Amino acid sequence: LNGMVQAGSFLAWPFLVGVPLTTALKKLLPNFLPKALMEGILILTCLPTTVNMCVLLTGAAGGNVAASLANAVMGNMMGIFVTPALLMYFFGTAIELPFLNMVLKLCNKVLVPVAVGQVLRATPAKHFFVNNKKAFKSLQEFILIGLVWNAFCNAFTKGLGIEFSHGLFLLGLLSSLHLGSFAVLYKLFKSKLVNFSNADAIAATYCTSHKTLAFGLPLLNTIFEGNPNLAAYCAPVMFIHPLQLLLGSLIASKIKEESEDA
Repeated sequence: LNGMVQAGSFLAWPFLVGVPLTTALKKLLPNFLPKALMEGILILTCLPTTVNMCVLLTGAAGGNVAASLANAVMGNMMGIFVTPALLMYFFGTAIELPFLNMVLKLCNKVLVPVAVGQVLRATPAKHFFVNNKKAFKSLQEFILIGLVWNAFCNAFTKGLGIEFSHGLFLLGLLSSLHLGSFAVLYKLFKSKLVNFSNADAIAATYCTSHKTLAFGLPLLNTIFEGNPNLAAYCAPVMFIHPLQLLLGSLIASKIKEESEDA
């Protein structure tokens, strides 16, 4: 399960969805979408899964929460190395920051806090956390909401760098892409070909179909710092986040009902 989810996130999405989709858009709508926005769509497909959302929606749909959590952590840890490598492959000289520097900056933002947390688990601080678990969970959720809110405020203050018509098109495209990918993945993971349990199929589908905002925006700001197209690169990530939450919640209730009726 874990291997299929990560292969789906880092191989199938960019090479089977991102490249064919952007190539088709360039041929069918050559003068409609700006080049930077199409590149932003390709960048989106290179990102790992969501940090918390896929876990919450997996639980709401009656899926395997432990498997979802494991893949969320694994995917975002791998994303520190794999996503910059994919972006270097696709964009090459357009990225001025050396690969090693990129990875080191991302490690400082992601791995260092995780390492500090692991060290604290071996100290009396762990007992303090266990005794106040609910309060810390609420704090975690508030911090995450604050990060997302800050990202949206910055984006709309500085501007997303796209026209209204482009925004509407992107909204429709990403909605269709998310629903389509979810349907295909759910059918695949439910098939006899992979032989997953229903709970595992739900977890795998949510993890593989999602793309992260919480990790994606810091990553893009690090890699494309100073790039005039940064806002357009971030736009698809900004759009997909609320769509995943809204559509994923609707799908979760439907899957839950079907599982209970079965």
